[in-house]
Amino acid sequence: MAQHYDFEGTEKILSSGGLVLLPTDTLWSIACLPSHSNTLNRLIQLKRQKYADNFELLVSSVGMLKQYVEHLHPRLETLLAYHLRPLTMIFDNPTNLSSNALDAAGNIHIRLVQDPFCAALLEHLNQPLISTFAHVRDSVPPMNFGAISSEIIQGVDYVVKYRQNDKNIDELPVMVKLLEDQEELEFIRE
Repeated sequence: MAQHYDFEGTEKILSSGGLVLLPTDTLWSIACLPSHSNTLNRLIQLKRQKYADNFELLVSSVGMLKQYVEHLHPRLETLLAYHLRPLTMIFDNPTNLSSNALDAAGNIHIRLVQDPFCAALLEHLNQPLISTFAHVRDSVPPMNFGAISSEIIQGVDYVVKYRQNDKNIDELPVMVKLLEDQEELEFIRE
């Protein structure tokens, strides 16, 4: 039986250019639609950052991912098919994204979500989300909803009412980058 999630409030806020606090397959994150560059600037200010460092583009499928990269190397596609833990890939020269969604080097971090709620939300929206862990710069990422600071909760426009009572300790995703010149995978975080 398929799980039904109530996306009405989340979709309304995201569509109107708002920030949403939601659980992902790793940690709780702040998210917005990548097409709202003013909201991306708000997100940078809330995080107390200068750039979009540590932003991730959350996608629900390889097809959605391919809309934002010029070329998905077969090694990465194979890794995506078999990797069991959440995996963030770093891509040079992304397409169809505003410059304020990119890190200081002009890269984008993309994660194919595994969490059923996140995947269903992205499918419902039919587009990805820009997200970042729900903490301000130089503080520890929250391992569950109860560890999120009031500054973050008050700084967003909507808090998703899903998995707020989970006490499990979530983990950071594995992070990988393909070194094109060598066709080797560099694991940045395992």
